[in-house]
Amino acid sequence: MQQAEDFRQETRALSGLVATLHHSQYYLPTQFRDWTVMDVLRHLHFWNGMAHFQISDPDTLAAHLKAIQASGAGMRAYEAKQLGHLGERALLEEWSDFAEEAADIFAEADPKARLKWAGPDMSARSSITARQMETWAHGQEIFDFASVERRNEDRISNIVTLGVNTFGWTYATRRQTPPGPMPHLALTAPSGASWTYGEASQAERIEGRAEEFCQVVTQTRNIADTALKVTGPVAADWMSKAQCFAGAPAEPPAPGTRHVLRRAIS
Repeated sequence: MQQAEDFRQETRALSGLVATLHHSQYYLPTQFRDWTVMDVLRHLHFWNGMAHFQISDPDTLAAHLKAIQASGAGMRAYEAKQLGHLGERALLEEWSDFAEEAADIFAEADPKARLKWAGPDMSARSSITARQMETWAHGQEIFDFASVERRNEDRISNIVTLGVNTFGWTYATRRQTPPGPMPHLALTAPSGASWTYGEASQAERIEGRAEEFCQVVTQTRNIADTALKVTGPVAADWMSKAQCFAGAPAEPPAPGTRHVLRRAIS
């Protein structure tokens, strides 16, 4: 399953950056809700493990989900309780190594296999695509924090597809009805290839770099902080609140609050 390899490569790209950080930087706040690098790694590592359990040990997955709900302390507190004993380098190594295991197990899985999850059952392909998306999205705050302009690869096509597939979800999670059909997308891939989605339209369309579309649907950038060309009221409404991840409605970052820092923090 190619998505498993894409997840692997996304993790390796982020791991390579994190490994360059000074140990003190792991404990400083990023631009995402003041999460630290440690918070990000714990979150990614814990949920990579939960995805692994979808295939390797569904009973342990169910037990963790039940414990999170019963704790009442919230997801981040539970993640810290499970992984708080690991220092920065140990966490980096364990997260990196276990992600490789998760990629291996999903690479051999039936892409259409239905797996248990916190919400409705999902396919194996959807599960590992979600892990790539989360790794890429939460990786953005670390790239920004480290003052590094990210060099994307065409594997982000999985995230674009997830963004397209969740057009309706953006509205459903808000108990709204889409104001019209999904606008046409005309995106340029990191390689320079042209990617198009949806019915052709000059009245309702979004044009620009695929990575900026990914930033908007993962809510790592406000649409105002991108160079995407948005035409039509439906396109403008979607881009104002696009959300490709599960959970309660979330608001995009305010304009100007998520960006690559001018200087690395030390």
